Amino acid sequence: MDQKRLARITLEPGKCGGSPCIRGYRIRVSDILSLLSAGASHAEILEDYPSLEEEDIFAALEYAAVQTQHPILIAA
Repeated sequence: MDQKRLARITLEPGKCGGSPCIRGYRIRVSDILSLLSAGASHAEILEDYPSLEEEDIFAALEYAAVQTQHPILIAA
């Protein structure tokens, strides 16, 4: 887990309904993930959102990965 990269993800109660965003912009992590899952390339995303940096895309992916980590309990 890269804390410096994850620091690019911001949570502000009054912005985007409190959803995680990229560096305080009104670009949600979920927006980036949706674009990637639809097949958009990093270059296309960066062209559509000039305020983004490629590291922001990696930060969105890392944030999603961290959010899906959870302990697995196995009944004995």
